[in-house]
Amino acid sequence: MNCQEAYLLPSPPNLAVFLTTIVLPLVLFPYSSASSLDSFIYVGCSQTKYSPGSPYESNVNSVLASLVNSASISSFNSFKISLPGSTQADVVYGLYQCRGDLTTPECHHCVASAVTRLSTFCVATSGCALQLEGCFVKYDNAPFLGAQDKTVVSKKCGPSIGYESDMLARRDAVLAYLTGGGQYFREGGSEKVQGMVQCIQDVSMNECQDCLSEAIQRLKSECGSSPWGDMFLGKCYARYSGSGYSSESGHKCN
Repeated sequence: MNCQEAYLLPSPPNLAVFLTTIVLPLVLFPYSSASSLDSFIYVGCSQTKYSPGSPYESNVNSVLASLVNSASISSFNSFKISLPGSTQADVVYGLYQCRGDLTTPECHHCVASAVTRLSTFCVATSGCALQLEGCFVKYDNAPFLGAQDKTVVSKKCGPSIGYESDMLARRDAVLAYLTGGGQYFREGGSEKVQGMVQCIQDVSMNECQDCLSEAIQRLKSECGSSPWGDMFLGKCYARYSGSGYSSESGHKCN
């Protein structure tokens, strides 16, 4: 699927003071409005399209309805749908993943919003993946559930601010901390630097760690001395932000 350019919200302000010598867990988004959770990051659409009124369309609609319904009780789920009258070519696979710090109502709202917007971004396409600030939704006719995917689908880096050894050391410490917990979602910070990582829960924990290691390696390499950076791979992402910097404008917020 071809992905459009990512547009990211400004990173939230630093609302806590941290010890300067250690990395601590932190809530990066202590308050998430519905509008911020809906904010667009990237979308990818298949080249092929399905015919209106076809069994495939019925399966797509069933998968998307299942995603929204499930999001009212769980932060992650996946489905394989083949309604009566379908052939093997009509099978549709789908999943959603909400950000690990969201409440159930926030998760449900985000997934419902994402599903509604799929028809705008990917009109009658056989596959679509949409990442919003608060959730990820994907469906396709090709089996992808449980498969590792370290393809870079979206990356964005702030402008270089020159070599700042303290900021870079804290960034590296935060990113190391985030991958050391053996969790699908983790966030943390060290004074000026905040970070977040997450995997889609259809992969194993070992595959999650492998994906995050790849994302962080690319993030450090490709974003260099940027004050913020976001790296989204097919099954995981890693993000960091220096206090006071925005990933929307790339400039420091005064």
